Amino acid sequence: MTESRNILIIDDEAGMRDMVSQLFTDAGYETATAPDGAAGLACVLRQAQEGEFDLVVLDMSLPKMSGLEVLAGIKEKKPDLPVIIITAYGSAQTAIEALRLGAYDYITKPFDLDELQMTAERAFEAKRIIDENRFLRGELKKKFGFDNIIGTNSDVQRAYVMAAKVGPTNATVLVTGETGTGKEYLARTIHYQSGRAGGPFIKVNCAALSESLLESELFGHEKGAFTHAVARHIGRFEVANKGTIFLDEIGDISLSVQTKLLRVLQEKQFERVGGSETLSVDVRVIAATNRDLIAGIKNKDFREDLYYRLNVITLRLPPIRERGEDIEIFGRHFLKIFADETGKKVKKFSDEALAALKSHNWPGNIRELENAVERSVILCNGETIRPEHLMLAPIRLSSPIAAQSAAPTVADIPVTTSLRDVEKIHIERVLKAKKWNQSSAATALSIDRKTLRNKIREFRLEKDGEGQ
Repeated sequence: MTESRNILIIDDEAGMRDMVSQLFTDAGYETATAPDGAAGLACVLRQAQEGEFDLVVLDMSLPKMSGLEVLAGIKEKKPDLPVIIITAYGSAQTAIEALRLGAYDYITKPFDLDELQMTAERAFEAKRIIDENRFLRGELKKKFGFDNIIGTNSDVQRAYVMAAKVGPTNATVLVTGETGTGKEYLARTIHYQSGRAGGPFIKVNCAALSESLLESELFGHEKGAFTHAVARHIGRFEVANKGTIFLDEIGDISLSVQTKLLRVLQEKQFERVGGSETLSVDVRVIAATNRDLIAGIKNKDFREDLYYRLNVITLRLPPIRERGEDIEIFGRHFLKIFADETGKKVKKFSDEALAALKSHNWPGNIRELENAVERSVILCNGETIRPEHLMLAPIRLSSPIAAQSAAPTVADIPVTTSLRDVEKIHIERVLKAKKWNQSSAATALSIDRKTLRNKIREFRLEKDGEGQ
């Protein structure tokens, strides 16, 4: 386990308490038990003063207080504390009432211990999202506030003005633009300036999952729905209830998933894969795409009725090559962020570096610009970023022999090079320039000799073919 979790088990059967407690203890969790509802509720209230439970496993059939009464008491005082209900076979109505009162999920006796543990893991993830949203809410409302827009491009400004108007509503929004233009940033801005800011913001990259996995990820599945479905899975739409779901790369989803998505948009209802229970959710949908959906409709790849459901409000973000006036503003913005993060005293770009920024085509858009500035801050040892720190030039090698014998300079490194490889290349270059004098090289790199020696070992750097 990477972090401590505290679980309370409320059950009047000593054998059941011990079995469930042992299950979670073996998995690395801390557990506490209570033999009846009154003791369990008191334990939750007492723990609220001394610490926090991360999960409650609650049997419905209890002496002194019923399970539903205990659940209602927990939710009154600790509404975000996930509760898993254990109920007897055939008590479907009780389970439904428990879910209505705010239980995370229920398991029917007799149950499989693996099923209980997997349900608990999903509950922890749901709670993590809620806790993260609460912790970040103040910061996010500042960061994603419409008054913090950087850039002067008129098209972008119009997009954010429209976003400010649509933010407080529940309207579905479609954000279009190339990869790296800031579509997710705009989606988060809309969410955190809306009445749903207290609810979750759930992102799903539709292009990253196969058709079957995407359907399960969006809508969930029931135990046994397909091979390896060993337990119920709660989908992203359920997790996003009372909040916003951001469907990135919506143009990549299959027609069958489009059909099910259309129903959610129209009726706010769906069924889990392999299930018959109709679920209702209150979720705002913001979708994004870098594809031409009209062309997709013509090619029969995208449903026209879904397009018009998504296209209530459309916001287009232009590529950065159309925003020449903003490149310097973005560059200075990212420079300050990364200088603060690294503690380096980098303050400005040279005139030549600014010219390089403005002349580059930026196929990766804002994301590529951000990465280039981050690299430049890492590589810069003074106050001014120069063109060689930006590494915007393609690799230039005159011959195969040169490629084998000459270490690339900073300006020769392609923009696709990872930061780790950039660091290795730069350290090796400085060592060679300082004739492998580690004291001089460490000074030039603004690190101490111990750190340099560790880097030499980490990257397996060698002098004249001999290990260091």
